[in-house]
Amino acid sequence: MQSAERRATLADVAAAAGVSVASVSIVMRGAPGVGSATRERVLEVAGRLGYQPDSRARLLRSGRSRLLGVVFDVRHPFHHDLLTGLYDAAERSGYQLTLSAVTPRRGERTAVGDLLQDRCEALVLFGGQLRASELASIAARLPVIAMMRGARRRDVDVVHSDDALGSQQAVDHLVALGHRRIAHVDGGTLAGSAERRTGYQEAMRRHGLGEHARIVPGGAGEEDGARAAERLLADPPTAVTVFNDLSATGLLDVLRRNGLDVPGDVSVVGYDDTSLSRLAHIDLTTIAQDVDAMATAAVDRAVARIEQTTPGPAP
Repeated sequence: MQSAERRATLADVAAAAGVSVASVSIVMRGAPGVGSATRERVLEVAGRLGYQPDSRARLLRSGRSRLLGVVFDVRHPFHHDLLTGLYDAAERSGYQLTLSAVTPRRGERTAVGDLLQDRCEALVLFGGQLRASELASIAARLPVIAMMRGARRRDVDVVHSDDALGSQQAVDHLVALGHRRIAHVDGGTLAGSAERRTGYQEAMRRHGLGEHARIVPGGAGEEDGARAAERLLADPPTAVTVFNDLSATGLLDVLRRNGLDVPGDVSVVGYDDTSLSRLAHIDLTTIAQDVDAMATAAVDRAVARIEQTTPGPAP
């Protein structure tokens, strides 16, 4: 077995099997051209040395990478959950993912720029703040799948849940529990925020509770939910719908530290159904998004775009 410090090469296998590098290459590609005894010997030596064909290099030589670039935000638990679904969907389609993260000190444009240098065949963007003109510029180079945001462009595929409906379902649930004074912690300018805000407002009006509608500025992070809770403390509602689960955890913390029981005094409904929401000490009621369906749709659209634009083999 080769040392973990160095990966076995075609040359290593050829030397150990007593054949040419060309013969080893033929065997590894499953092509005709060597005898059965040679083929068996090469495969036995390759297994013993732990040789793994460099599929990435082979694809690049063919002009393909079969890589889907994904831009995600490390701060959002739902992005982590969605990545799991994307890996599964990509594997089923014969593609691999390469990731580029958005962090507090690394913006989306930098994350996208790095992937454009990695020979990705398509980009999958989680949410994000890129303008439509910027998406169009990227889409002119390779297929773009925008997730959890809108993009009214024929050259950009969009995958997202019905955010307005999800927000309406949160209000319907709370009204069914007897609540009337229901507030909504907003997501500001973030993708999906306008739709969730609209859904909340429409549901409140439908239930005849328009006069009780109350929208509090918020955002995507725990600190945003905490600030929203501080605003609510002066006149607490009996229930709150929150832009996402992470913001809801910040709101829960402030409410509880100020002596309010959840759900005894205030009921809280988050959005996304992240793994975070299911932790025992949080146990948050939340609106679920279908991770597997969204991931499958994103990969299917990316592959469809790629296969339409990828040239066939040269004659």
